[in-house]
Amino acid sequence: MSSLSKSPWILHYDASSCNGCDIEVLACLTPMYDVERFGIINTGNPKHADIFVVTGSVNEQNIDVIKNLYNQMPDPKVVVAVGICAATGGIFRECYNVMGGIDQVLPVDVYVPGCAARPESIIDGIVKATTILEEKYKKMKESKSLVKKGRV
Repeated sequence: MSSLSKSPWILHYDASSCNGCDIEVLACLTPMYDVERFGIINTGNPKHADIFVVTGSVNEQNIDVIKNLYNQMPDPKVVVAVGICAATGGIFRECYNVMGGIDQVLPVDVYVPGCAARPESIIDGIVKATTILEEKYKKMKESKSLVKKGRV
């Protein structure tokens, strides 16, 4: 993570689920798993977040909230879908108001499998997201330098 100027911050949003994955996301913050050892901080402000961690499926009530949170995040940003509900809609997929997984609304960079996803898998997914974030940051920096040089 050498090219990033700060540790990646995550924004966690529970779209709609049984809350099993939410409990496991919170377990990642406990001393047993301690995701902060990687420099990852959980924030409540999308304007400070680099990684958008979503649990649960997309439905009619939360689609605008999900889009709004994503659009408030500065570029570059990474989306992590935690659990089967965030990936495909899960057991709620056949409900009348469920549209499916987060990829129906946002571009997802990392999928974390499970029902409920284990803290180890969530941490692994977030660490992978930091690698993707760094790659996006480098591409963004390169494109800005090309624009300054007049090549684009």
